[in-house]
Amino acid sequence: MGWELRQWLKVILFGILIVFVVRSYLFIPIVVDGQSMLPTLEHDNRMIVNKFGYQLQEPDRFDIVVFHADETQDYIKRVIGLPGDHIRYERDQLYVDHQPVEEEFLLPYHRDQQPLTHDFQLTEVTGHEVVPEGHVFVLGDNRRHSKDSRHIGFVSFEDIVGEANVIFWPFPSSKLMN
Repeated sequence: MGWELRQWLKVILFGILIVFVVRSYLFIPIVVDGQSMLPTLEHDNRMIVNKFGYQLQEPDRFDIVVFHADETQDYIKRVIGLPGDHIRYERDQLYVDHQPVEEEFLLPYHRDQQPLTHDFQLTEVTGHEVVPEGHVFVLGDNRRHSKDSRHIGFVSFEDIVGEANVIFWPFPSSKLMN
């Protein structure tokens, strides 16, 4: 085997190693499937998920996270409740620990006669008074059409893949998420 061929093989193997490390431990691409995160995310948006960030810290309220909903499917939703939070919605208003909290990301919705988020208390949908330690309560931004913690329960920190914080396709819609 010639010297030049060996050098090319080294470069190719090194490139494969870099891709493996980045995909396994740092970032992965995902495709948004469905309408549950409208108006923030649209069906077929391509995003980068930061897998590394939650190894250093826990999710924050309103982070957009990707998590394993079951053994075959990942969901993308917004963190609404953190461990120890008492959550309720009343007349389309989020209350955390009995204090109103604004959800500015919902402002693009045109509010019609129907509420975006129907009234509920955490105990009604989960049987718990507060979000348990090591878990979050998540909702889709399109509350009328989202399968989220109201249906599937709390999401364990262990099931969170990472934070979805960059839309990279379609290109005109590319942006960093807050």
